[in-house]
Amino acid sequence: MELGMIGLGRMGGNMAQRLLRGGHRVVGFDPDAGARTALEDEGGGSADSLQALVAALPAPRVLWMMVPAGRITDGTVDALGGLLAPGDVVVDGGNSNYKDTLRRAAALSAKQVGYVDCGTSGGVWGLAEGYSLMVGGDQDVVDRLRPIFETLAPATDAGWGRVGPVGSGHFTKMVHNGIEYGLMQAYAEGFSILQHKQEFALDLHQVAEIWRRGSVVRSWLLDLTADALGRNPAMDGIAPWVADSGEGRWTLQEAIDLDVPAPVIALSLISRLRSRDADSFADKLLAAMRNEFGGHAMKHE
Repeated sequence: MELGMIGLGRMGGNMAQRLLRGGHRVVGFDPDAGARTALEDEGGGSADSLQALVAALPAPRVLWMMVPAGRITDGTVDALGGLLAPGDVVVDGGNSNYKDTLRRAAALSAKQVGYVDCGTSGGVWGLAEGYSLMVGGDQDVVDRLRPIFETLAPATDAGWGRVGPVGSGHFTKMVHNGIEYGLMQAYAEGFSILQHKQEFALDLHQVAEIWRRGSVVRSWLLDLTADALGRNPAMDGIAPWVADSGEGRWTLQEAIDLDVPAPVIALSLISRLRSRDADSFADKLLAAMRNEFGGHAMKHE
């Protein structure tokens, strides 16, 4: 199958490589000329604009987007709306908010252009291991794109599937990432407790390796944690500042809207926000309050 890839950053570029190795023809566009050259080196084609990309593909076209959520995705979809023809399909493989996906799909539907949202997990390991793909869209459109999904997934019959109509793929990926927040937080807190029990001088990498085999907490995330501890047991040179890309916030907001309790996901998100407050006014005020009512000691800067 032939398709266009929009966005050739690390994940988009890796996906393009996996498709090429699976026998598909890929033509890519990225504002970065170096990214386009890298795709050409892998055997793909490139275009220096969206217009050139669309012109290079046979109808009906398939355009797969791997661009940041928000305004960049909006701008790309708006531009494609003026370039594509009835029967063409746009796939959003990024981490868009599913509500934005529904809006974009409706706008392209008016032009008889299909829209598929593909929640994608696998990160930098996807090239070798395959990607977990949560696909939302009309059944007939998804069936048409099946060879692409089967190539990107870990196996033709595993690791991917149509989960529902347009919007459901990104909704499912949003909740997936919310769960990921909670899992990561639990591992981080557990290993922190182990690290603080200094009289036992525990080897955290050894513990992680033991847990990777037979333990009920074994997981791929634990495998990656073991790798990280093996390379840098004390986490030297890493600032205690944890970013979030939005999916945890969206998951929590959806839980509130649906009246579904999600305390673990909520607290994991709060912990990430807390990590960024290097000069916490709240903590200073807490110390001052303890001093006021109980005369408790305060540390001074």
